[in-house]
Amino acid sequence: MAAPAPKQEELQPHAVKDQLPAISYCLTSPPPWPEAILLGFQHYLVMLGTTVIIPTALVPQMGGGNEEKARVIQTLLFVAGINTLIQSFLGTRLPAVIGGSYTFVAPTISIILAGRYNGIADPHEKFVRIMRGTQGALIVASTLQIIMGFSGLWRIVVRLLSPLSAAPLVALVGFGLYELGFPSVAKCVEIGLPQIILLVALSQYIPKLVPLLGTAFERFAIIMSVALVWLYAFFLTVGGAYKNAAPKTQFHCRTDRSGLVGGAPWISVPYPFQWGAPTFDAGEAFAMMAASFVALVESTGAFIAVSRYASATPCPPSVMSRGIGWQGVGILLGGLFGTANGSSVSVENAGLLGLTRVGSRRVVQISAGFMIFFSILGMAGVGFLQFCNLNSFRTKFIVGFSVFMGLSVPQYFNEYTSVAGYGPVHTHARWFNDMINVVFSSKAFVGGAVAYLLDNTLQRHDSTARKDRGHHFWDRFRSFRTDPRSEEFYSLPFNLNKFFPSF
Repeated sequence: MAAPAPKQEELQPHAVKDQLPAISYCLTSPPPWPEAILLGFQHYLVMLGTTVIIPTALVPQMGGGNEEKARVIQTLLFVAGINTLIQSFLGTRLPAVIGGSYTFVAPTISIILAGRYNGIADPHEKFVRIMRGTQGALIVASTLQIIMGFSGLWRIVVRLLSPLSAAPLVALVGFGLYELGFPSVAKCVEIGLPQIILLVALSQYIPKLVPLLGTAFERFAIIMSVALVWLYAFFLTVGGAYKNAAPKTQFHCRTDRSGLVGGAPWISVPYPFQWGAPTFDAGEAFAMMAASFVALVESTGAFIAVSRYASATPCPPSVMSRGIGWQGVGILLGGLFGTANGSSVSVENAGLLGLTRVGSRRVVQISAGFMIFFSILGMAGVGFLQFCNLNSFRTKFIVGFSVFMGLSVPQYFNEYTSVAGYGPVHTHARWFNDMINVVFSSKAFVGGAVAYLLDNTLQRHDSTARKDRGHHFWDRFRSFRTDPRSEEFYSLPFNLNKFFPSF
């Protein structure tokens, strides 16, 4: 028996939306220049955290000191700025910040621990030799994304993505950072915890309490909270709060212990092969290629989230493939300049788009300018379930099982490695161990792969299942030409579409 029609006063279900509503400035509608510059600087501050953390962890293990660490950070910032500009002008054209990636840390550490560097006594010489080894591995690894992207192979894979298989992928891209969040805060909880509380208060509560200034607090919460908390930390430092604290506590809490300001030259322009000619090792290259493939998958999820937060239509597969190709070029630049790290879409900056409700391309291009200038001087996914039938047991199984596997398998690999000192895959071929351990340590890759496999094999030819998975909602975005909005959001500038057409 059919259910009775709902009464007029009853609440109706939310309608499916191709584009996210309530966005103040979408992809093609930039804010006024003063506001855009401030928002661009805010994006720079967000990506700066990752840019500093990765070299700070890697460079000392490579044998480098504060001077080498400062130069690597400058180089990583410089290359990130170039890559972000390339992506916004020639890649997907989405407001995606391209920065350093934690995915490449594991194979880099494997290179650091390689036996051929053990006999080098001079720390600087050891640093340079290891850096040249990572450069060679990154240069080889970049070819994977370049070929997959520009050949259109990745377009074929993306065409089979449905909202159901995209949801775990996009969600787990963000979830992958959760385990790094509070442990990092807890390293100096008296500084980190006020930062979190202040950020939530400025972005969520104060705009409701002070409506006249609500927009300013909502959009610039990062800048305000960082400035206030840094000032608070500065007063604690000069007031002697950490005078007798342990060295580790002083390093994390004091404002004068990074060594970056003293180690950085006043003016330094990074250039290719600044550390010398790259060296190549087949095993290390294979391990780095595995990381490159994981970064490719994770960036696909991040691009989908960015398109949503920018209030654009779903990214056409050909445009996604184009963006992956240019991201491969970005990894190549990292190898040529010597960043000790590959690049991918910054998930933190994707989240900032949602926090500020500003998805403008111009803002991210301005942030890229800050990156270049200063180098010279985890819930969008769940939203895609709106396209799926959550009353279907098939949908529930695929979402639940893929998220479970995406969280539990990498956790097993990480716990095993922390106890044993090596991953669960431990054969005599180190390059093979690195390839498998890197791939299965990524939440987004494991969860996304499981969801993709199940969604495309489980009752695939059932017409009801096709509707349940939401595939029909994205059908008109499978080709660049089938929706007129694709031209507005994703066409290349300067009539370049004539030479690089999208399909």
